[in-house]
Amino acid sequence: MHGEQEKANLRLVERVYEEVLGPIDNNAVDALFLESYIQHNPSIPSGRDALKEMLERAKIRVPHAEHRVKRMIADGDMVAAHVHLIFEPGTPGLAVVDLFRIEDGKIAEHWDVAQPVSTEPKNDNGMF
Repeated sequence: MHGEQEKANLRLVERVYEEVLGPIDNNAVDALFLESYIQHNPSIPSGRDALKEMLERAKIRVPHAEHRVKRMIADGDMVAAHVHLIFEPGTPGLAVVDLFRIEDGKIAEHWDVAQPVSTEPKNDNGMF
């Protein structure tokens, strides 16, 4: 059972997908991310401004991208999201796990791991 703080953290991360990543929109970034936001993905710079710039590029490069959140879990100040990321409709996309650390009600850090969704799986278990 989640405590009140964990519920608030889950809601914050839901908002990230609903207001930022889903629509590929940087308007809510200031409200949801610390200015000193730390990005652990080596292909993306740290900082809130860098995130906004990445979103602007993504809006042009992959305007139809979808983030289908399958499940989220919270543990203290950490939230993990299991997400099906599809860059172009009709493609298999990626299975992603995003990890967020929350501080003062905003996203302070982000880690992610991703792998292509298999089109030739060796089992029937599915990736989600």
